[in-house]
Amino acid sequence: MDQTMKKILILAAVFGFAAAYTAGAAEAKENWDNLCAKCHGADGAGQTKMGAKLGCKDFTDAKVQADIKDDAAFKALKEGLKNDDGKTLMKPFDALSDDEIKALVAYVHTLKK
Repeated sequence: MDQTMKKILILAAVFGFAAAYTAGAAEAKENWDNLCAKCHGADGAGQTKMGAKLGCKDFTDAKVQADIKDDAAFKALKEGLKNDDGKTLMKPFDALSDDEIKALVAYVHTLKK
């Protein structure tokens, strides 16, 4: 294999990865818009009627973002959240694949201002 062919293969791999990453990011935003924005708001600030009722955190706040642990966020999305009294605060997103949940967790990090 000559150098030109190697360069073409490397570029194809890089562009393929970039396209897959972009598609995953677009899918995560779509999932956010469809599943999360009702409570957390389109911008993640939690300034919605439901967000205020449930005490949603402001994901645009750097301090809140610093406290987000990816494994805990993944678990919350996968299994849902309940308060100390057992009341459901967030239903589990069991229709999402693990990869979709990971992408959604990554998307939450992009909301920091």
